[in-house]
Amino acid sequence: MNRKKQLTLALIGTLTLSATAAPAKPNIIVIMADDLGYGDLSCYGAATFKTPNIDKLAAEGLKFTSGYCSASTCTPTRYSLLTGAYAFRKPGTGIAPPNGHLVIDQDTLTLPDLMKKAGYQTGVVGKWHLGLGEKGKGPDWNGELKPGPREIGFDYHFLLPTTNDRVPQVYVTDSRVLDLDPADPLWVGRKKPSPDHPTGVSHRDTLKMDWSHGHNATIHNGISRIGFYTGGEKARFRDEDLSDKWVEKSNAFIEANKDKPFFLFYASHDIHVPRIPHERFQGVTPHGFRADSIVQFDWTVGKIMKTLDRLKLTENTLVILCSDNGPVMDDGYKDEALEKLGEHKAAGPFKGGKYSLYEGGTRTPFITSWKGHIPAGSSDKIVCTIDLAASLAGLTGTPVPETACGDSKNVLPALLGKADAKGRSSLIQQDNGGRGNFGYRSGNWKLTKHAKKSARNTVVSKTLTNTKVPEFQLYNLAKDPAETTNLIAEHPEEAKRLKQELQALIEAGHSR
Repeated sequence: MNRKKQLTLALIGTLTLSATAAPAKPNIIVIMADDLGYGDLSCYGAATFKTPNIDKLAAEGLKFTSGYCSASTCTPTRYSLLTGAYAFRKPGTGIAPPNGHLVIDQDTLTLPDLMKKAGYQTGVVGKWHLGLGEKGKGPDWNGELKPGPREIGFDYHFLLPTTNDRVPQVYVTDSRVLDLDPADPLWVGRKKPSPDHPTGVSHRDTLKMDWSHGHNATIHNGISRIGFYTGGEKARFRDEDLSDKWVEKSNAFIEANKDKPFFLFYASHDIHVPRIPHERFQGVTPHGFRADSIVQFDWTVGKIMKTLDRLKLTENTLVILCSDNGPVMDDGYKDEALEKLGEHKAAGPFKGGKYSLYEGGTRTPFITSWKGHIPAGSSDKIVCTIDLAASLAGLTGTPVPETACGDSKNVLPALLGKADAKGRSSLIQQDNGGRGNFGYRSGNWKLTKHAKKSARNTVVSKTLTNTKVPEFQLYNLAKDPAETTNLIAEHPEEAKRLKQELQALIEAGHSR
């Protein structure tokens, strides 16, 4: 089905999600942190540093204790957020490489498409990491970077094209690299462009942040990255300035659209590696640059909220704060995150973290705030970032075809803190590339399935050391949220039920 036809179906779709009795067109801002763990905010238990702006958001809104992202790595969670579909259903949605093509098909009905159909101006600011350009070609770094955000529903974009530990270190807006000098073309590749090209291996003594594993190719700003690039010197940014730029561009988008409904996806790079916060945030916590970057992220949230207050938009703006996956300490750089961890528990009470099927990999901070419309409090309802497509369509009264957003549930009553809200009854969790590794939560029961050839568990408190685990494990999250006791031998019938449900949902191709 071509994109024009599918978008037309959105208007006459056979399945219309019900709207709630609220203002029809509130502004919507989705703030997604990067690698932020459940215990990384003071409102979620962090005791050695404070996140006052996010704490205020939580105190005035709804703090979820069972809020999830759909995967324990970045690209698949972002794919699922925008498409309303589990990323494991589409091959090629693992962590996107520097020269990766756009992983969302142009004929896919997306969350920004739904917002546009509801009359919203749509924008994305921050980390993209969903690829650019056509399949088989990838990005044309010196020309138009199409297809990209515009082709899947965003009116405006100002982006870090991949992720900052991957090349290149440039901004993308208007489908082009910003400030690129045609006389100094940008080249991006997988192989060393020349024998004397400086890398983190050959010029390790010049680095201002050393690498621990994998991040040892092209050097920019004293930091070596994944992949190689040359040229584009005038277009390159300084790592320390990223968060300031995200605030500048997010606030500019809000200002430009203050008189019309807008949808903004603010995708922060904090606290992903390389963790190089601005100088004014370096050293503000006892845990090194990782926690310093959390405080910086909190500052960006505060700046956006102050803009809403100044423009008198707070009472007509729904703000949703989440993360793309759980925490990790050493993720390729020697930034002392592990050495200075101390008593801080980045994943809170949960086991695992980034790359993991355990709760620490996908259960993260999740906050909704809408002054005058969401009651302050805490919720134990199960909600997920994959549900935002159907839920926000429900909020705006926008119909969703049966063939679109196949795994997105309308959990709007739960997001708004309604007394009779139910949230999700079950949720599939995945790690990265859909290699047969899944977590499946149904009620308070949790089944993990590690494919026999990749039966591994990444432990957040170590570097990236893996441990062999059984193919199937069963946990009762109500009694054992830390997933310490495998109950599969004691409850074989429960395990059988969950295995059957998981397999049926995988084979069905959709769950909505």
